[in-house]
Amino acid sequence: MPESHLNGAYYGPSIPPPSKSYHRHGRGRSCNPCSCLFGCLCKIIFTILIILGVAALVVWLVLRPNKVKFYVTDATLTQFDLSTTNNTLYYDLALNMTIRNPNKRIGIYYDSIEARAMYQGERFASQNLEPFYQGHKNTSTLSPVFKGQSLVLLGDREKSNYNNEKNSGVYEMEVKLYMRIRLKAGRIKTHKIKPKIECDFKVLLESNGRPSSAKFEETRCDLDW
Repeated sequence: MPESHLNGAYYGPSIPPPSKSYHRHGRGRSCNPCSCLFGCLCKIIFTILIILGVAALVVWLVLRPNKVKFYVTDATLTQFDLSTTNNTLYYDLALNMTIRNPNKRIGIYYDSIEARAMYQGERFASQNLEPFYQGHKNTSTLSPVFKGQSLVLLGDREKSNYNNEKNSGVYEMEVKLYMRIRLKAGRIKTHKIKPKIECDFKVLLESNGRPSSAKFEETRCDLDW
């Protein structure tokens, strides 16, 4: 063979260079509909909470609400006898109570008031008091009277306490007020609120003779909203 034929190698058709692919970057990532919706809801809820918080702060700054104060100013006990044979308690208890509303712009509707008289943790009487409206910076008076007889089951310890108090003539009592009230600020009225008021006090039995120096000690009650 000629020498020129031996030097000319044949490699087949030429292979074109690989084409370069170009990726156009978008301006933002694609959004999953669920995640986008959840994010929008979170933003809306967060915005609403901020608005409500600011509104509550403004209302508080305008109204400056103060806690209503309850007191037992006087108590008269003329009978308090527990029968050991049938566990019947005979009682005659009269109270004077005051409710002080110190607020300048808030009135209170007392829609229902139930007063319960308690002894050694046992209720022995209850009375429903008349509903009323209490204006701004006003002091109102309640005068519940508990008179009658009731079955009271006391344990040995409670009976021992009763005997000790009977000998001293001074009894530890408790009165609880169960209320349904509404607050009024201008033309706005709230829904009914159910506060509970607990009043612990000591009262001297009148039949034992109350010395002139023994006066009832005014007692402030605990308020639980």
